[in-house]
Amino acid sequence: MEGGGEVYTTHTPPLHTSEPLHRIAFNHLFAVVYTFALIALLYCHAQNLLLYSTTLLSFSITLSLLISDLVLAFLWASAQVFRMCPIRRKEFPENLKRMMKEDDFPGLDVFICTADPYKEPPMNVVNTALSLMSYNYPTQKISVYVSDDGGSALTLFAFMEAAKFARHWLPFCREHIIMERNPQVYFASDYDHNWSPEFEKIKMMYKNMKVKVEHVVDKGEISDEYITDDQQRQAFNKWTNGFTRTDHPTVIQVILDKSQDKDVSGQFLPNLIYVSRQKSKTSPHNFKAGALNVLLRVSAVMTNAPIVLTQDCDMYSNDPQTPLRVVCYVSDPAIQPKLAYVQLPQRFHCIDKNDIYSCEYKHPFQISVKGFDGLKGPTNVGTGCFFRRRAFFGGPSNLVPPEIPELSPAHVVSKPIQSQEVLSLAHHVAGCNYENQTKWACKIGFRYGSLVEDFYTGYRLHCEGWKSIFCNPERPAFLGDVPITLFDVLSQCKRWCIGFLEVTFSKYNPMIFGTPSIGLLMSLGYSHYSMWPIWWIPITFYSFIPQLAVINKVSIFPKISEPWFFLYVFLFVGAYGQDFLEFVLAGGTVQRWWNAQRIWMIRGLTCHLFSSVEYLLKSLGISAHGFNLTSKVVDDEQSTRHEQGIFEFGVASPLFVPMTMAAIINLLAFLLGLIEILVGSNGEGLGLQMLLTGSIVLNYLPIYEAIALRSDKGKMPTKITVVSTFLSLALYRAASLCF
Repeated sequence: MEGGGEVYTTHTPPLHTSEPLHRIAFNHLFAVVYTFALIALLYCHAQNLLLYSTTLLSFSITLSLLISDLVLAFLWASAQVFRMCPIRRKEFPENLKRMMKEDDFPGLDVFICTADPYKEPPMNVVNTALSLMSYNYPTQKISVYVSDDGGSALTLFAFMEAAKFARHWLPFCREHIIMERNPQVYFASDYDHNWSPEFEKIKMMYKNMKVKVEHVVDKGEISDEYITDDQQRQAFNKWTNGFTRTDHPTVIQVILDKSQDKDVSGQFLPNLIYVSRQKSKTSPHNFKAGALNVLLRVSAVMTNAPIVLTQDCDMYSNDPQTPLRVVCYVSDPAIQPKLAYVQLPQRFHCIDKNDIYSCEYKHPFQISVKGFDGLKGPTNVGTGCFFRRRAFFGGPSNLVPPEIPELSPAHVVSKPIQSQEVLSLAHHVAGCNYENQTKWACKIGFRYGSLVEDFYTGYRLHCEGWKSIFCNPERPAFLGDVPITLFDVLSQCKRWCIGFLEVTFSKYNPMIFGTPSIGLLMSLGYSHYSMWPIWWIPITFYSFIPQLAVINKVSIFPKISEPWFFLYVFLFVGAYGQDFLEFVLAGGTVQRWWNAQRIWMIRGLTCHLFSSVEYLLKSLGISAHGFNLTSKVVDDEQSTRHEQGIFEFGVASPLFVPMTMAAIINLLAFLLGLIEILVGSNGEGLGLQMLLTGSIVLNYLPIYEAIALRSDKGKMPTKITVVSTFLSLALYRAASLCF
């Protein structure tokens, strides 16, 4: 039986299988037809540019059309990579125990990163950790490492309390075969909990823990009444008066030791280890990638499990079987030698019914990734990724040894994790200057050089000869939070876009460096995302220039009676139709697809545009960008509006200005164009422009509502409305002079 390239005998039960999607032939045929249509369009633009652009204005508009459509053509062509050979996989974890003993399961080191107890509430991080600690996996094989880049005693306190609760929670989950092992989610769910005194008891324990932790966080300090023993006191004494989040020594605290600590049923608990790496104002810390490399070294010294799971602090486990699904792949000798990681999709539990901000990211996380999987494997998305530790140390056939043998993936830890020797070395490798004059971050570990360290590291691993696998079980393996305000959504996206540009304009450019290493198709796929920010070019052009032409009664597209008109219609309907079909077949709804198109347009005029400008300024040395943490704190009023599907503006951010200007210009153009069609003589010539303008106006209805009809705190700030109106009038006046 085939299974991702493996062949089993008739007596061997399969651990996994794979099959191509049925629409591959249609995708190939459509790509050929659409390519010829694009060539015809570009030919039309070139002909108009060279033969019919007799004035500076007509030349400029035609050139802008050509550039915009060249960008659209490249982004469409690179997206066809995902449609060439998409595959679907399935795992059979129930066959594992027939193939191997539990004692032979590989060890699992779990990395959870957090950085600010006020933006990432410790209880959220604790819930994530508890859900991962309670996997249906041998507990003696699991070690959970929590990286606290905020260096907060509040986070450590939360995990000390969580360790006490875990002694009851883990056996409770096993005994009752619970699927939702995030206690917050479990106790808040509507499912039948089979009420019992035990259920009420553990629910009360969780509530008491939550109240205690949140009280300490609100107060901002840990009172003596909460310190119950000398070990805790000794741990918190490390936070001296000179200890700050940007300048402090390494703190490593073993909270649970699987060789000593047991739950109430008598079973050993997983390791739980708190790590706050050394920080210094004079040493770069390289954001999340730096924190992950510290965890990679500290865990190598303490446990050195062959499998490493990287997990966002708000992305909790939704399926306790997940590690078993991963073992189905990593234990397969046919694919293991070149397997770097198994990536599971990001899914979210707090998205509103119609996903107004398109935070589901259905294409990159659920659709396009299947196309990558049919080649050399999916990109790394930073969370829900199970790495083979060996992949961080050179290519499959050329091991790059670390500077000390204790960090080697082949190193066997023989000493207890709380021994002085192990702890001393762990503190040493977590030092802020440890990586100096080493191969870390260039040939070993997670790679620096981009704010999207996940995407960049996955890309570099593929270039070294590794492959990856996309595991997408029916029940989501992980569920996480999403931003609930438009500003947070766009700020997060802007950070990603800057990171993508850093990859594009580095010496590791996917098309230049990547093609010889991973082939043309994979390079095009990586280029599609690394060039994601250039969407701003066609979106900005098509949001302003045709509309300003309508206002001045100038036609820039073919008339309805001309043959070229039908080419535009085919290109528009074809691209949107294929996108819609893929979206719906992947489980999306019509309303969610429409909202995804709206947010795509908004991103082009906001985060894509601003990230490009910010990257340019940084490259010129005019400004520098940093890592802005997305807040995980939920405001009740904002949450209510989000659940109702109401856009949240509220913040007077420059990000909103170009978008609001486009809304104003398009509405003005649509009204004036409608009058021209009804009473004028150029209705046929303005047909395509009016269709474009009308669709944009329809997409921007939430903006008009936020400007004129709303009075709540989430409305469009008056400052943004005034500035955008003034700039729109200025643009209108300038266009009138040009046209």
